[in-house]
Amino acid sequence: MTIKKSQRVSYGETLVKLAAENPNIVDLEADLCKSTMGILFEQAHPDRFLEMGIAEANMISVAAGLSLTGKIPFAASFAVFATGRTYDQIRTSVCIPKLNVKICGSSTGLSDFGDGSTHQMVEDIAMMRVLPNMQVFAPADAVETAKIVKYMAENNGPMYIRLDRNDLPVVTSEDEEFVPGKIYKLHDGSDIAVFACGVMVYKALEAAEILKEKGISVAVYNTPSIKPIDEEAVAEACSKVKAVVTAEDHSMYGGLGSLISEIICRHGVGKKVKMVAVQDKFGTSAEDYEKLLAYYGLTVDAIVDSAEELLR
Repeated sequence: MTIKKSQRVSYGETLVKLAAENPNIVDLEADLCKSTMGILFEQAHPDRFLEMGIAEANMISVAAGLSLTGKIPFAASFAVFATGRTYDQIRTSVCIPKLNVKICGSSTGLSDFGDGSTHQMVEDIAMMRVLPNMQVFAPADAVETAKIVKYMAENNGPMYIRLDRNDLPVVTSEDEEFVPGKIYKLHDGSDIAVFACGVMVYKALEAAEILKEKGISVAVYNTPSIKPIDEEAVAEACSKVKAVVTAEDHSMYGGLGSLISEIICRHGVGKKVKMVAVQDKFGTSAEDYEKLLAYYGLTVDAIVDSAEELLR
């Protein structure tokens, strides 16, 4: 039976546990703690919980100041606000001085399905990974979320994590250590390599099983660490197959697909790539997440079709 868990709850619960062990961890929220699950931190550690109101830019500036006093600030909001409204502060006050600020973009991609383009964020990987000194993470499930949050709390520097609003199937192992930069092979294959992150990881695994029945061998790589990433490992994985598919709940520009294509180019691997991603569009409202993903072509069938097209 497929077990589904919430990345948001995992984020909140993990932060509470880490804060119990480390008194320097503080949580900053921008009027959305019930959605980001920062409310769990508020309940457990009210003296280290800072409600900043609908003033996200100020929240990042305060987080930067707190980091200079030795605190480890986690600042959370919907991804569209945590990155879009705060970009100048992240760039100038966090990344240039390399401050120890952790940013959580919650309800990322199309996952806030009911609120439309103003609340959906399919550009955040592109925005964050271009910033020098920023590390960018996109966990596949709740288990991986907990590991990455722990890594963020225990290691210095600017970091960004993007979290899905909806419960996702657990596809990673509790026993697997999170290593920044590492790509994780979840399914072995020799014809096609699929690199996926977030919600698209479990869809890639389903696609691999369908393609197996069709005689196509697919290697599936979970890619939670967007930046840093082990370029040599990616290039090697690509060199072992005939073609490459990328899958992400993000724009086709600047995200995982762009990253893998850049690596293939830099390393002279010479493989064709098809991207399963949001085409050059903003989001829109829908009745549920799966319907919205289907509308934008982020489906198991899209991965299957892409693999078949590349092998024709």
